[in-house]
Amino acid sequence: MDILIHTIDTCDRCDHMKELCDRAGLEYKTSETPYPELAKMYPNFKITGYPFIIIDGKEIGGLFEAARFFLKEGLVSVPE
Repeated sequence: MDILIHTIDTCDRCDHMKELCDRAGLEYKTSETPYPELAKMYPNFKITGYPFIIIDGKEIGGLFEAARFFLKEGLVSVPE
């Protein structure tokens, strides 16, 4: 699985996304991408903030969308 996390330096949610990947045992790459450049890279996706996650070339969205994706794929679970 190819995971790219677009991030900025002062982003707590970006840190949580990295932690989520680490807990799932998934490798990821990060890219510090300024918002104007990010919007140009993904013009068909409404980017609302950071992190912005791309998995296997598909725009996933932010932290919560990525967590839902991981749950759906069985990569993480919710404690009972």
